[in-house]
Amino acid sequence: MRNCIFVASFAGLMMGGVGVAAAQQAPAEPTPYVVGNPLGLPITPGVEDPTAFNAISSNVKVFGAIYSTESCTYDAERDLIVAPARGVGQAFRANDAFVALINHDGSVNTARWIGVQNPGAQRDNLTPPLVLNEPFGSLIHDGVLYLADRDGGTPDASKPGENLPTVAVIRKFNMKDGTPAGEIRVEGSSGFNDLGIAADGTIYASNSGTGGQNPKPETWQIWKVAPDGTAEVFKQGEPMFQPNGVEVDKDGNIVVVNIGSPDVLTFSPAGELLNTEQAAQSGNDGLVIMEDGTKYVSSVQLGGVSKMVPGQPAELIAENIPSAASMCYDAGANQLVIPMNANNALAFVSLE
Repeated sequence: MRNCIFVASFAGLMMGGVGVAAAQQAPAEPTPYVVGNPLGLPITPGVEDPTAFNAISSNVKVFGAIYSTESCTYDAERDLIVAPARGVGQAFRANDAFVALINHDGSVNTARWIGVQNPGAQRDNLTPPLVLNEPFGSLIHDGVLYLADRDGGTPDASKPGENLPTVAVIRKFNMKDGTPAGEIRVEGSSGFNDLGIAADGTIYASNSGTGGQNPKPETWQIWKVAPDGTAEVFKQGEPMFQPNGVEVDKDGNIVVVNIGSPDVLTFSPAGELLNTEQAAQSGNDGLVIMEDGTKYVSSVQLGGVSKMVPGQPAELIAENIPSAASMCYDAGANQLVIPMNANNALAFVSLE
């Protein structure tokens, strides 16, 4: 900070003193030192009311060890949970992601199933080479693991201090032996958040876009990627509001949950809005659809898990899970598994 003030002040002097006072700004108010709360919300105690805290539900069990996991999926063949870990960001080290296998009780079965090799020469020299950067959404279909990955985001050598733009890449891996099974690059998207897949292999992927104080509906998108790799925007803008989780139900309809609203939207394959339901909270990410039509929705912002039985109001079955991301259903244990990405952990909620 001293260097910045000196440079600004020197520039002001060179201009006849203009700007010197502006450069000598008062230092920022000191912030009280705090430590993190136990599992619950808020994660960090508030300054105004450090005693305000809501503990995680007693029916939620949390196990750590998997780094920066955004999603998970259930492997029925192995009877294990597949947990992709994003590793460190692209700007720091490219191709650092890996995939772990987790037991029903939260213990680790295989710490690094895909990606046991280090980034760099070890991965580059494999036959075939391994590329896995920052996987978000994941699913298994017909023996293939699909991951919503992305390229780019690495330092731009021609523009110091800037990174290359990111682009969405759906990477596929053979579930039998973990080998790469191809990829689909979608140049029109900077990166997908979640994936759903229809019986015929058509992929539906979400672009959450921009919300907050400056919402941009044109960035709220669901993409449709045909089995031959042809990609197009399936839905854009309202009634979606930062679409995040996406799944395909047993009737082949596309179900979308939003970050910006509690709406759970069901579209036909032709793009017609068929139904609008309400989760118990907004800020949603994860979506699980059961055979009987019951939906479970997790809020990455507010920490709850909504149970949505058709024709009934949504109810919270778990609360205050920090960063409750794109969950999956573990059919082998009849439980929800909820990645807590920034917390490097997985939460488990039994449905017994």
